Formats: sequence, C-alpha cells, structure tokens
Amino acid sequence: MRPLALLAAVLTCAAASGAAGTRTAFAADAVTASVVVTAQFSSRTSLRVSTDVLKFDVAAGGHPATAAVDFSAGARTHTGGDVMLSVERRRSAGGAGDGTELESFVSFAGRGNGTLDGVLDSASSQAVAGRWTGSGLRQGRLVFALHAGAPGAHIVPVRFILSAP
Repeated sequence: MRPLALLAAVLTCAAASGAAGTRTAFAADAVTASVVVTAQFSSRTSLRVSTDVLKFDVAAGGHPATAAVDFSAGARTHTGGDVMLSVERRRSAGGAGDGTELESFVSFAGRGNGTLDGVLDSASSQAVAGRWTGSGLRQGRLVFALHAGAPGAHIVPVRFILSAP
C-alpha cells in the first residue's frame, strides 16, 4: 500500500509543477533560509586521583604525618555552572592502627586554583576540597595531615567525588 501512496504523491507533484509552469535554475540564483536548532547538553565529569588510600607514618612527639594526592578534574557544564570536588573519609573494616580511631582527625590543604582547605573528623566525614565555575580541566594537589593520638603506621581510605549539576 505504501508504494501506491508514494507513486500517487510523485505524480501529484509532477502534475502540479507542470500546471504552474517550469522554471530553470541558474548558478547565479541564491537561496537563503533560516534553521532554528536547539540542543541541550547534560553535565559531565571526569576525575583522576593519584591514590584513594592515605598512608601515614606518625612519629612520637605529636607532629602530624602528611600524604599528598594529585588530581585532575574535568567538567562540562552550562555557563556559570558550579563544579565541586568533595573528599570523604571512608571507614575501613580494620581495627586500631588503620586511621579510624575517634581521637584522630585529618586536615587537608589545597594547592592550585579553586582548591580549599578543610578537616575530616569523626563528626564530619566529608568536606569540600575544591570549587570552580564553568567547564574546564583543573589540576591540583591536596596535602593531608593526620593528627593522631598514637604513633605508628595509619591508613585512611578516602573517596573523591566530582559533581556538576
């Protein structure tokens, strides 16, 4: 049934053009038209970190031990959109010596444009580590310091989250 409808449409067009007269197109003829295109793009993020396990060797004397994490954060978002990097202190299944003791807390200092300083303790296990506006690729470093009550080797697992609404 479709071939018959298509054939009827072609014959109708041919008859209409014959009735209206024929016109020859020349190379000098110009045709202009406007086309409206609307596209919506959703936000997209990409995050690479050098490690998600912080390893500290706390010496006696109460001085904090440090560990550094390098990151590369890419985001595509709408103009003026917020991009945020968060770090979350995760709990491990281990016991003492794994950095999850209540008397310890982890502070961090950001290095690079848009990075922030913050604290991860038992009351707030997540903190904002970076904030930017608009799309782009950002690179930086977060230097973590473990303030522990006991000397020794400590492991603190963390998770980094990059979000763009």
